Amino acid sequence: MQRVESITHREGLAARRGVWILLLLCAVQFLDILDASIVNVALPSIKRDLHFSQQSLQWVVSGYIITYGGFLLLGGRAADLLGRRRVLISGLVVFALASLAGGMAPTAGVLVAARLVQGMGAAMMSPAALSTLTTTFTSAKQRNAAMGAWAGVAGVAGALGGVFGGLLTQGPGWRWVLFVNPPVCVLAVCAALWLLRGERRSTSAARFDLPGAVLATGGMLLLVYALVDAPSTGWGAARTIAELSVAAGVLVAFVINERLARNPLAPLSILRVKGLAAADATQLVTFAGLYALFFFLTLYMQTVLGWSPLRTAGAYMPLAIALVISAGGVSQLIPRVGTRPLIVAGALVAGVGLWWFSGIGVQAAYAHDMLPGLLLVAVGGGAVFVSATTAANAGVGADKAGLAAGLLNTSQQLGGSLGLAILSALATARTADVLHGATHATAAAALTAGFQRAFSVAALFCVAGACIAMTARNSRQPAPVAADVHSETLIGVAAEEQLAARA
Repeated sequence: MQRVESITHREGLAARRGVWILLLLCAVQFLDILDASIVNVALPSIKRDLHFSQQSLQWVVSGYIITYGGFLLLGGRAADLLGRRRVLISGLVVFALASLAGGMAPTAGVLVAARLVQGMGAAMMSPAALSTLTTTFTSAKQRNAAMGAWAGVAGVAGALGGVFGGLLTQGPGWRWVLFVNPPVCVLAVCAALWLLRGERRSTSAARFDLPGAVLATGGMLLLVYALVDAPSTGWGAARTIAELSVAAGVLVAFVINERLARNPLAPLSILRVKGLAAADATQLVTFAGLYALFFFLTLYMQTVLGWSPLRTAGAYMPLAIALVISAGGVSQLIPRVGTRPLIVAGALVAGVGLWWFSGIGVQAAYAHDMLPGLLLVAVGGGAVFVSATTAANAGVGADKAGLAAGLLNTSQQLGGSLGLAILSALATARTADVLHGATHATAAAALTAGFQRAFSVAALFCVAGACIAMTARNSRQPAPVAADVHSETLIGVAAEEQLAARA
């Protein structure tokens, strides 16, 4: 038992090894989120150098999101079945090679293909890292602190993506927004080999649910593709209707397969974990509103106010700082008040922040017209992210932690894609109405009217998320980790019980 206690002590947040593990996992999360936004500022340069058309340019961004969202469920389950360290390292290798290929891309097609593969690597890294976090830090205090750090890093990465993208594009060139990834991945692989213990496979390849993997991934990919493509194709177009119908059919087939499969990819029994489905649904609906903030506000600052890319990116810095503070504070409040009140309050506060932007005009003062809304969104968004993540993982056994992480991250990506598609369509329609209905309307005024409509509906998404959150689990601490097939986790649980008994 002395060896057991030593193992647990080395992985606690109070120990140096535990701090290094948390830093590694947060670095992986930072890399995943950063690459969803770092290319935005570089898009004009990419368009000019690789001769993208205006319509095809969107795939530099959405290509990454499509495979990231589509493969998350498969990546999460693979982490449970094949070993979290193994899947994490494999994802880092795929991510690094795809980044290198993208940075060297001679044509538009090669760059889009590289971004698609890069998203696949991220889909392996993210759930493997999150499930490693939830199974490494099993006590209430440690897990809440780790979740706060995880959420804070996600917010900082999203806000700093534009800053790094602007600096690199104006400096060594746009290709370096991709070239910076391989060295970081190499360091992360070395750290994972040093810090994380290897796990034996819990199943053979022959017992892996291949039909479920194909149906889940194919259905998610087609759904996200249809949502991203619908604003340009048209929501009522036969192509869009066909794509959404086929996606729905494939996902229904996936559910049927999971009910019948002997070793399902996503055991439906996980949905019986109290509050899991509600937490994931809350994330999906709330992120449908929050994800669109960066897209529309960035367009507003650059196309209406005429700000430079670096000035635009700098405007998000207070949001990043406030989000880190919010995430850290909420992680300390969870043991006192529980996750449900924090999710509800956070979604409502974020909704007020989005509603604030519905009053923007063709001229704006940053401190008066934008900063209050950014701070409200940061405080509310941080509360939702940390609390919903904790609630979604609280009652999940260690053997299904990767699946739970994959479901949670998938809900975020699908929510962001769905919200952006819907809000883009509403904003475009409003802009067109203003241009056609007012003789003297300027382009800036029409664009602003569209952005106002988008922010108003985004606020309603957050209110809907608060309503769903009322049915979520009110967890004040993570539930004890269930019996795991991995002996290392069983050792950790036994050690915690012994330490608690001695205390």
